[in-house]
Amino acid sequence: MITVIGTGTGAPLAPDALAALAEATLVTGAARHLAAAEAAAELPPQAKQVVLGPLAPALDAVAEHHERGGRAVVLASGDPGFFGIVRALAERFGPQELDVRPGTASVAVAFARLGLPWDDALVVSAHGRDLRTAANVCRAHPKTAVLTGPGAGPAELGAELARRAPERLLVVASALGDPERERLVRVSPAEAAAREWDAVSVIVCLDEEKALSPVRTVAGGRATPDRWALDESAFTHRDSMITKAEVRALALARLGPRLGDLVWDIGAGSGSVAVECARFGAAAVAVEKTAEGCEHVRANAAAHGVDVRVVHGAAPTVLSDLADPDAVFIGGGGRELPAIVTACARRARRSVVVALAALDRVPAVRAALAGAGLETDGVLLQSSRLAPLPGDVTRLAATNPVFLLWGDRPAPVSVVEGAVQ
Repeated sequence: MITVIGTGTGAPLAPDALAALAEATLVTGAARHLAAAEAAAELPPQAKQVVLGPLAPALDAVAEHHERGGRAVVLASGDPGFFGIVRALAERFGPQELDVRPGTASVAVAFARLGLPWDDALVVSAHGRDLRTAANVCRAHPKTAVLTGPGAGPAELGAELARRAPERLLVVASALGDPERERLVRVSPAEAAAREWDAVSVIVCLDEEKALSPVRTVAGGRATPDRWALDESAFTHRDSMITKAEVRALALARLGPRLGDLVWDIGAGSGSVAVECARFGAAAVAVEKTAEGCEHVRANAAAHGVDVRVVHGAAPTVLSDLADPDAVFIGGGGRELPAIVTACARRARRSVVVALAALDRVPAVRAALAGAGLETDGVLLQSSRLAPLPGDVTRLAATNPVFLLWGDRPAPVSVVEGAVQ
């Protein structure tokens, strides 16, 4: 068996972990883990040490030693099965070859130091991954823990959030478990961006007003909504300036909002699309040119318990200050609609969906989507709703027809062993 021992968050190693380490003939781990074990006189003198830097050479050394029948021990941070090395080891050797002795996860220690429960927290790793995903999760959810990595630490996350979620509180937990160096520093995103950091264990991003949620039975972020394409009565709006439920249902299907995404709702009106995207876990930005509409968006976001950033201004002018979206819904625009579609389509990572009532504008919108390199399609939606008549009978009441056009960015072509896939 390859023994994997979680360490480094303050708790001493359990007797069974110490016994396994004492019998090891090869020990691999980060330099700090090996140094700490050596300082504590826990490393057996007969064991070969392999510093865990690049993963592949260390795994090769473990494989060679394991095949010879040696006793290999891997030292890792906290709970090595939580965004840790257990995944790579299981893929290489198989789960049946691993004996995992977990320590305490750094996320659990950080929340313990803060005196906060973390059953309602979302945990996202920025280690070796795109930081924008972590930033979008922080924007969309009131309690998030971010595992850091090179180029994705407090300064970088703070810079992402300073302009787009400046009200968030960042708690930077450094050197957790080290009695002399452990620090928890509470800063705004702007303050985090302006400082230099080292030995960061985890960043907790909080909306302090929502730091304590109601009692939960399922851990993690809010559950997937039980239904969507909510009735118009679920939103405050002006003079029926709202995307109808039937149209919204297909728009959401084409947008595909999900955790870690950023979605723009352009010409938001009531913000019904932005709110529904946020209910799916996406970070949402509602762009609306009227002050009254902005107030409706804020009220609807609050009523549904989600965070939606409201931008008061006209597209495409105000779009330059926004981060690139994964998907965009455009529900207004007037004469500027082709220019708005072009601006959005050039920046959208995945898709743009446009709702419009005027037949005359369909060709220009399709051309704008195609001109930005998107694959276009669309439908004319016509629906009739049940409506009561005197005498306890029912008629069909037609709603206004709406064109829904969309453009999807083509998937990149990949080459595998000389063949185009």
